[in-house]
Amino acid sequence: MSVNVNRSVSDQFYRYKMPRLIAKVEGKGNGIKTVIVNMVDVAKALNRPPTYPTKYFGCELGAQTQFDVKNDRYIVNGSHEANKLQDMLDGFIKKFVLCPECENPETDLHVNPKKQTIGNSCKACGYRGMLDTHHKLCTFILKNPPENSDSGTAKKEKEKKTRKGKDKENGSVSSSETPPPPPPHDISPPPDALEEEEDDDWGEDTTEEAQRRRMDEISDHAKVLTLSDDLERTVEERVNILFDFVKKKKEEGIIDSSDKEIVAEAERLDVKAMGPLVLTEVLFNEKIREQIKKYRRHASKKYVSKELAKEIRVKAEPFIKWLKEAEEESSGGEEEDEDENIEVVYSKTASVPKVETVKSDKDDDIDIDAI
Repeated sequence: MSVNVNRSVSDQFYRYKMPRLIAKVEGKGNGIKTVIVNMVDVAKALNRPPTYPTKYFGCELGAQTQFDVKNDRYIVNGSHEANKLQDMLDGFIKKFVLCPECENPETDLHVNPKKQTIGNSCKACGYRGMLDTHHKLCTFILKNPPENSDSGTAKKEKEKKTRKGKDKENGSVSSSETPPPPPPHDISPPPDALEEEEDDDWGEDTTEEAQRRRMDEISDHAKVLTLSDDLERTVEERVNILFDFVKKKKEEGIIDSSDKEIVAEAERLDVKAMGPLVLTEVLFNEKIREQIKKYRRHASKKYVSKELAKEIRVKAEPFIKWLKEAEEESSGGEEEDEDENIEVVYSKTASVPKVETVKSDKDDDIDIDAI
């Protein structure tokens, strides 16, 4: 008597059928055991090796199992009723046979022992996914993968090797040497699907470091892809935006630790060349000469090396000198304005030709002949 593979479906015309389990109890005492007589037929209807459901029974019952593949004997230690095993088989079918999308049993297992993963693909709806490997049976499946998948990949590798050998010997392969298509029951998933399964990492690293790294990558890409209307403004307006940004940092008292933010804002506004002028206007006032002297007395290692700081101080020396001379000239100009009416007295020892003035009386007549 046959039953539906998915026994939750009560349709009598359901096309996926399997034979009902037949269990036979043998032995007495400690040697009692249950032989599943038609396990091969049941496994064939489920498209799974007969060792999988037998091992599943052992995991669920906590009993040892024995496999005699040559004589088709699959044994579970202990005395167990057929109805009880049939109910357990429904659990195996739900976890390892039915498609989670369409609930059809037309599925294949794809085992990857290297990555310790078990994939599931459905021929009916095209679903592809991974099985939960927490069940004890998954360890057995990883150590004993299905023969269909192994034989299919092994056959393909052998065919590739033979083709390469023939190509080396004959130089080419004729169309008559193409291998015949595999039988229907040996059909394996397409090679693209196998490559994707080998290459793709179905698991995702959920550690805190991995999450932080992903967020940093997202933020970096977001900075690059950020679009702003500020670039459409004039240069003067963008410089004013940068000025307000730097001034706000100074008022908050965090300007010393905001170097990267200021540079990023200047790059965003495309006014990086105007950055030094903005910083000068924000950081210095009318006492700029004394403030610059204060900064240049000691070489700071906070942002650059000590050698580079000294080199900057040497190159800035002409600018400091120019500021000093300009201040002296401005103060000297004021003194000249105050001392305009002061009489200059020359030293008597100076070698200056003496100029004598001749006084003439207004009443004397001028002798024209003397001239």
